[in-house]
Amino acid sequence: MSAADRRTALVYQVASRLLGYPDEQLLAQLPLLRDAVDQLPQPARTQLGSLLEHLAGSEPTALGAEYVGTFDLRRRCCPYLTYYAYGDTRKRGVALLAFTHAYKAAGLVMHPDELPDHLCVVLEFAATADLDVGRRLLLDHRAGLELMRLSLADAASPWAGALAAVTGTLPPLRGDEREAVRRLAAEGPPEEEVGLEPFAPPDYMGARR
Repeated sequence: MSAADRRTALVYQVASRLLGYPDEQLLAQLPLLRDAVDQLPQPARTQLGSLLEHLAGSEPTALGAEYVGTFDLRRRCCPYLTYYAYGDTRKRGVALLAFTHAYKAAGLVMHPDELPDHLCVVLEFAATADLDVGRRLLLDHRAGLELMRLSLADAASPWAGALAAVTGTLPPLRGDEREAVRRLAAEGPPEEEVGLEPFAPPDYMGARR
């Protein structure tokens, strides 16, 4: 593995932890994660470091509420990558199989209570099992990943830096990918459920929520 790939794997490993629910286990790991982040070059060191500082300096109960309000209640920040492209349609089930098959090919078996497209799961897989395949899974869902990054940045979320560090490991957006992000921001996933907040037209690749 090249030095660049080792840095990318470390970014994914740390981000997979920091983007998880801030429970006691994660908070206990913060010193080790800080040591790992200090090994990274800029801008990833600052992007991940700012989230580390927020987690370390916040009261645990407030952190939990902030996390839920960000990732569970904001559809633009949904951590399940296939949701952006397929919503809750049947096609999403087929898309999930692509993740499951990739994990099985690497000798990994998903826990039955976990969905394979959760961003933390994908990043952990890329960091520890198969970097090339994991990165391909991220690229296959680039529009959703970018919309999540932009939405977190628009909300001035402390988790925005982690998404920026992850997307910073990927190639620059192509024109068709930028258009896909704009379209997703304007229209949302297919076949939205009645009662959910609609997506508004974007100002710049994503509107403020």
